[in-house]
This record gives sequence, structure tokens and C-alpha cells, in this order.
Amino acid sequence: MRPPKAAGAGAQGGKLDLAGEITASLVVFLVALPLCIGVAVASGVPAELGIISGVIGGLVVGVVRGSTLQVSGPAAGLAALVAETVLEHGVAMLGVIVLFSGILQIVLGVVRLGRLFQAISLAVVQGMLAGIGLPLMFSQAYPMADAKAPGTPIENMAGIPGLFADILTDSQAMIATLLGIATIVLSFVWKKMPGPVKKIPAALVAVGIGIAVAALPGVDVKTLQVGNLVASVRVPGAEQFAGLADTAIITSILTFTVIASAESLFTAAAVDRMHSGPRTRYNTELIAQGAGNTVAGVLGALPITAVVARSSANVQAGAKTRISRTLHGLWLLAFALLLPQVLALIPISVLAGVLVHSGWKLFAPEEFPKMWRQDRGEFVVMTVTTLVIVATALLEGVLIGLAAGIVLAALRMSQTVIRQHIDDDTAKVVMAGNATFLRLPQVIEALESAAASGKPRIRLDLTGVTHLDHACRNQVEEFTAQQRGLGLRVELLMPGPAKTEVTEVPAATATATAAATAPEPTATVESAPLPGPGAEWFYLDTRPLSDDYGRGYDDYAQRPPLVG
Repeated sequence: MRPPKAAGAGAQGGKLDLAGEITASLVVFLVALPLCIGVAVASGVPAELGIISGVIGGLVVGVVRGSTLQVSGPAAGLAALVAETVLEHGVAMLGVIVLFSGILQIVLGVVRLGRLFQAISLAVVQGMLAGIGLPLMFSQAYPMADAKAPGTPIENMAGIPGLFADILTDSQAMIATLLGIATIVLSFVWKKMPGPVKKIPAALVAVGIGIAVAALPGVDVKTLQVGNLVASVRVPGAEQFAGLADTAIITSILTFTVIASAESLFTAAAVDRMHSGPRTRYNTELIAQGAGNTVAGVLGALPITAVVARSSANVQAGAKTRISRTLHGLWLLAFALLLPQVLALIPISVLAGVLVHSGWKLFAPEEFPKMWRQDRGEFVVMTVTTLVIVATALLEGVLIGLAAGIVLAALRMSQTVIRQHIDDDTAKVVMAGNATFLRLPQVIEALESAAASGKPRIRLDLTGVTHLDHACRNQVEEFTAQQRGLGLRVELLMPGPAKTEVTEVPAATATATAAATAPEPTATVESAPLPGPGAEWFYLDTRPLSDDYGRGYDDYAQRPPLVG
């Protein structure tokens, strides 16, 4: 890798290394080619549409100044969602869905909501990626054996034993499976190869081996079926646009928008940690992704997101500017137009193996025990998100994961410490922390316990409460009024800024001056500043104490607040 330079010509006064950018673009091209084709096959669409999306990711998204080194193209993470959409609505409707997803992304970027996606819990993000990766691995196990996947993730998982039995009884399926397994092994171990050899993308090496094996006598594995790139363009027509009246289509558009935007911006954050160049402009990058998807939708191609595999290859190859990611799209276009016959030699099982490896990286099983050790609450959110996505669909899983994350955050923010004890003739309740409606049952239990103690005086000290929501405040005030109505003396310290209380007292106990000026049988007197660290209200029962208590109450304003 070259020593760090400026991220662009003139960006930091550095000199443009054009040869280095071209070299990096070729490396990215070699990584992107099998991924574009593999994602298309996994998505249930012609391979040419994957290449078209890869070209758009380079030539359209690549030229915009949202991110310097992030590379975009068809993403393995959306393969299952696209396959489900194509199965339900057809390939022709895919263009409309991608088109309007792109337009919506542009709108989100223009109104500067790009950073909003960074507010999503990391546990939800990791759960989403795991929920994408796990079904992807099981779905690609079938084409890796030249077989067809049954359908849903659950069905694919349940069908694995039967798939193994079929492989053992079919020699050609065995060869295809071995090619897929060899591809997965190469993907894991290739980086450990010595010297410059490891700089060659593992996927490209696997494709080369697969082509060589498929050409051997007696080998009859399925290879890629490639048509004319230009002829594969599917511009949506009036019939497809009429489908926008379907609620299911609108739901698909929203799902594509949220997932593609989140994946792109999460990838941007990850890529920014890989280099020291200019940081990603999130709103601009969201507009760039939207522009790419708008063009892809017009051409009827696959949705586009930023992709970690391409982006990390770009950084590791020494790229410093947007030139490398733009050029990689040009190489994809040239290869597909000039050498389409080469694509037809690639075994499908090899591409499936590449995607199984991608699914494993998305699933990242090591993150689950790591999250368990770090935060068990977040582990639950992560696991719930993953399981719901696998059992239902991507959008439902993400929404439920977000809801679980919000509930967890609310519970943690609503930590209320309640202490109760009896002191002579007084039942004391002291609260601290955040008292919200989520802790209302505990608050009610403490108040009822104080009332059931049988003591003539109740003292409620809430000065240690940092946040008291309306539900808890209302409950405390109602309890105070109710108990005073029953004849008990209730002292209440509430949180908030210090105030001077104005209290109505019997005219007989008011000062002579106040009594003389009061037209009513009551007089208004102003007390001294109230005790406690910023008590907002200090409700004090002003009725005279009975002789049974044997203690005065005139000096209470000078006492410190109750803390024990």
C-alpha cells in the first residue's frame, strides 16, 4: 500500500497519482465483476442487470462528491429482498420500485436527513446484517449444488438435509458443490497467501479455477447464461407505473429506500474508519445513491448501495480519489460489451460460493457472543432483529428491532431508585433518578405502602428526581391530596428550580399587616425561600399539629432536604 497522500488532487496539496488510481480501479473491477453477476443470479434476474447496476455504481454514483473511496453496486444484502419482490411482482416492476426509491433517497438527502440513519442502534444494524446474511447463505447453498432453492428462508433451512442427500447421489451436483466449497475456502484463506499473490481478489481466482474445471471432459456443471447487455435494458412503461396504485408496491419502495440508504450510510461510516482522507458527506452521498438508483430504475436494473467488499478493496489498493471507483464502472462496461462470451464460462456454483462467503461476513456470528459480553440488553435487541427478519421479512424485522431498541433505551433512561422507611411517627418515601410512566407501578406501590403504614405523617422527598413525567407527577399529587383529605399530614418536596411559595393561611395566623389589608377571611403571606436543592414545589400541610406529636413545625423551612 502506498504511503498516505491527499485524498484528491489539490485536496490537501498532494499530487495526483493517476497510475495508482488506474491500478486500484482494476483491482476493484476484478472484485466487482463476480459479485455483480452473483448478486443478479441470487436476485432471480438476468446477470446483465447486475453488470448494468455495477456500471451505474461507478459512472453515476462514483462521480459525486459524497464519499471519496466508497464504491457502489448491486449489494448481496438486498439479493433476498429483490428475489422476493421479483417473484411477487415480476422483473418489469423492479424498475419502477428502484426508480422511486432513488427519487425518495434524493429527497431525503436534499432535506438533510442523511445523518438520521446514524441514529439507529448498532445492535439493530448488526441484527439487520445478520438477518440478511443468514438467509443468503442458505438460499445460495442450493445453486452451489446446481439446484433450485425451495423459497422462503425457513423452507430453505428445512430443505438442507434433502439437498445433502441429492448431492451424494448426483456426481455432477457433487462437482458443482466442491467448486462452491473451494470458492468459500479460498475466500477465507486467500489473504494469508504470501507476497503480491494475495492482492489478486480471491473471487477472481475462484472464477478462474471454476472455468478451468468446467472445461474438463465429463464435467457438466451449470454455467452462467449471458445475453446482450443493451438488449437486457427494461425501461418501465405505463403498465408498470400504473402499479404504483398497489399498496404492496408502495411498501416495497419504502423498504428499498430505508434498507438501501441505511446500508450505504453504514458502509460509509465503516469505510471512513479505513482511511485518513476526507470524511463522507452523508447528505450528498445519499443524493448520489439516489441518483444511481434513479438511473438504475429507468434501465430496469438492480438497486444500488455502497458495498463493503468493493470499498475495502479500493482502500487497500491505495486509491486516494474518486477516479478509481469511477473507472471501475468503465471497465465493467467494456468487459460486458467486448467479452460477453467469457462470462458464459463461469460456473454458477462458484458465484454461489462467493455469495455464501458474503453472507457469512454479513452474519458475523462472532458478534453475538461479543455483544453478550458487552451488553446483554443490546444482545437481545440484536437477536430479536435477526430472528424476526429470518422468520418474516426485512422491513418487519428492522421495525421490530427499532421498537425493541427504543423500549430498551426507555427502560434504561427510566431508572428510578425508591427508598422507604419508618421514622418515629413518619413514613418516608425518597425517590431519585428518572421517574417516568414505565416506573409508575413501582411509584404507586411505594405510595400505597406509605399509606398502609398507619403513621400520621407521610414525607415524600422527590428532590433527587432528575426527570418526573406527567404520569408520575399526577400520581404523586393525587396521592397527596387524597391522603390529606383523609386527615393525614403529607409533606411533599418536588424537583425543579427553587421558588418562593405563596400560601393561603387562616386569617387568625396571618401577620397583623396582612390581616388588616385582607378583604377576605384569609390572608396571603410570602414564605422564605424553600428548602431542598432546587425544589419546584413544597406542599406543606398548614393545619396546626395536634398535641400528640409534641414537636413544632415553625423551623422546617430551615431544615435541609430529606436524603435518607
